[in-house]
Amino acid sequence: MLALSPISERAIVLAPMGRDGALALMMLKEAGYSGVVVSDLGALCEAMEQGAGMLIIAAEALRGVDLEPLLNHLHQQPAWSDLPIVLMTHHGGKEQNGTSHLSGLLGNVTFLERPFHPVTLISLVSTALRGRRRQYEARDRLIDLSESELRLQRTLETLEQQVEERTAQLRNNEEALRQSQKMEAVGQLTGGIAHDFNNMLTGIIGSLELLRRRVSRGKLDDLDSLIDLGVTSANRAAALTHRLLAFSRRQSLDPKPVEINQLVSSMGELLQRSINESIALDMRLASTLWTAEADPNQLESALLNLVINARDAMPNGGKLTVETCNRHLDNVFTAAYGTLEPGDYVELSVSDTGCGIPEHLMSRVFDPFFTTKPIGQGTGLGLSMIYGFARQSHGHVTIHSELGKGTTVSLFLPRFIGEMQAQEPINPTLLPFANAGETVLIVEDDPAVRVLVSAVLKELGYGFVEAGDADAAVPIIESGQRIDLMISDVGLPGMNGRQLAEIGRQIRPALKVLFITGYAEHAAVRGGFLDPGMQLITKPFTFDLLTAKVREMIQA
Repeated sequence: MLALSPISERAIVLAPMGRDGALALMMLKEAGYSGVVVSDLGALCEAMEQGAGMLIIAAEALRGVDLEPLLNHLHQQPAWSDLPIVLMTHHGGKEQNGTSHLSGLLGNVTFLERPFHPVTLISLVSTALRGRRRQYEARDRLIDLSESELRLQRTLETLEQQVEERTAQLRNNEEALRQSQKMEAVGQLTGGIAHDFNNMLTGIIGSLELLRRRVSRGKLDDLDSLIDLGVTSANRAAALTHRLLAFSRRQSLDPKPVEINQLVSSMGELLQRSINESIALDMRLASTLWTAEADPNQLESALLNLVINARDAMPNGGKLTVETCNRHLDNVFTAAYGTLEPGDYVELSVSDTGCGIPEHLMSRVFDPFFTTKPIGQGTGLGLSMIYGFARQSHGHVTIHSELGKGTTVSLFLPRFIGEMQAQEPINPTLLPFANAGETVLIVEDDPAVRVLVSAVLKELGYGFVEAGDADAAVPIIESGQRIDLMISDVGLPGMNGRQLAEIGRQIRPALKVLFITGYAEHAAVRGGFLDPGMQLITKPFTFDLLTAKVREMIQA
């Protein structure tokens, strides 16, 4: 357990008018609590950077000032943190409407009407700091869990044993995890994610074991079904990791102009198959819809998720509506959503006539791992994935629901500004096999991935040179070795793949680079990460995709 410094539990008081600040500080000290009074919002933000257990703010100090610095501090809190705020207000009057709005912006807010009794203030402070201590305990638990996950990934040979240890550890920590709202989300993770991953791992490991047994006995018939079982389970696991990256806004996006009406229409048959016969599907597509800018693959996944959620909300049938329209969002709308910029957006909404969402759950629907479905029937990552995708795409998502009448989820994506570029038709005669002498440099620190990539390239006739990290790759690039393409992991130990590419192009200006990555924070938006002659694919990838990219880039 990490030790807490006194500054991390202090109360920061902002009450610039009258003697409220001095009185509050005096009451805190008499009760044995540490505190400091600041004069304005800028000083408050500076004090928060040094450490804070809670904030005590007079409502009038937040009127008529730029709240963005404070909101940025609150939005940038780590996942385990939810800084408590006591907002001092006056009874009645117009101030009540303003403070309600502030509650939505600031998050974990408790109101304290003036004049107040010292006992009331100290009671609120005591409750807030107790909750803050639980958050610090939650942080320590998260650190322990992260270390366990790293051990799990590095020790594939003892995977089953480590999964059992991980599950046992999570069960031992369950009581502590329930002590705060953040830890309740991690508790949902143990039930949903661990359950789903264990099912997927059972499919992968079981199919491989059966394949090995049958091959060892010389029984080679009906192997395709076992291979399909393993591949299906692995693809489900890959989809789940993509959802995890999506809600944390760390997935690799490939934004491009998207005709959403065309995308929705092309998915019509798939959407119809995804719902029950008792549900009527109604598509209301705007006749003159703007072009949006987004990753079309992630948008398709988001739409399918919304339709499945709507289906599950209507077990007895109903009506599901998919609708598109143009929207201009002004300052009034975007002010409540932090980083959302005013401007033109394309709205894609999915509405159902189902059971609706209770009002007390509405504030949690986008929380990761929160779900109202039974364990094993949902990880609670669907809406949080959509929220992460929308925010990473510089858009937004809203939800409106009425109990017993239905729910509408609206996805806002920025309008594409620029000229549409026609895609060159793919040559169907283009084969992935290598021409004589073509050579690929493979830079990958994971031996298993390196062996598999080199084996596939060898089958296609490519020559290849391997390096385990950037330091080993640089001398190869500096040599006279022929290199038609470099395939590099982004997350290399030491110098990363993007830095290696920069050095490689200084030595060989025409060097083509194909990045492969399972997670790369700075590669999250490809447009700002890739230069001409560079492409990126995410792990896990199919070898058909890999070979197609290799052939495409070498022939370009």
